[in-house]
Amino acid sequence: MAKDFPPFDSAERRALLDALGLDLKQLDRRTRAAIEALSEEVLALRDESAALKAALADAELLADNDALVPIFNRRAFEREVRREIALSGRFQTPLSLIFIDLDNFKLVNDTYGHAAGDGVLLKVAGILQDRTRETDIVGRLGGDEFGVVLAHATYDDTLRKAAQLAQAIDALEVRDEASPATPVVRIGASCGVVEWRTGQSAAALIARADQAMFVEKSQRKAAGRAAR
Repeated sequence: MAKDFPPFDSAERRALLDALGLDLKQLDRRTRAAIEALSEEVLALRDESAALKAALADAELLADNDALVPIFNRRAFEREVRREIALSGRFQTPLSLIFIDLDNFKLVNDTYGHAAGDGVLLKVAGILQDRTRETDIVGRLGGDEFGVVLAHATYDDTLRKAAQLAQAIDALEVRDEASPATPVVRIGASCGVVEWRTGQSAAALIARADQAMFVEKSQRKAAGRAAR
């Protein structure tokens, strides 16, 4: 003889009914059918909501991350700078920014092609991530430009960090082992360091760091350490 209802043996459905304080055995046939159908719908909606939340998280990650390197893109970087500025203004804590422009990057693309250039950008992003704190903000601002925001860091502390990052990037070089005649391109980093001033916007802070970077790049060019 066929059963009037499918067995209610789902652990999730039982947990849901327990949470509601319902005992199916005490319900009539029609009410039980309605409760079972409703519980299935509730569980399906819960699963759908979880899937949508996961998809939204993935979409937000894609929207925030650079298309090539696994760090913030410029839009997300600027948003995080504004957030850190708000916190620094509220709690009166120091905040500094490093604007990094790679030296000799055009030579890599011209000599070895854009695939080699992409490889350099990935290595630089790795250096920045490995040598900064989890609380620091790292982003690609466009092309061969990167930004690092150090919360609770003084100007002097940030200068030291910029020097460490520049030293690591300066050690990078691109060469063709199979073709010794192809010139070796040595990568470098010109870093502009600025400290946030009360009342200064994120855009103004980044612009100041950009200007400081150009000053540093000019000095490196004069010393024969950089070329566009």
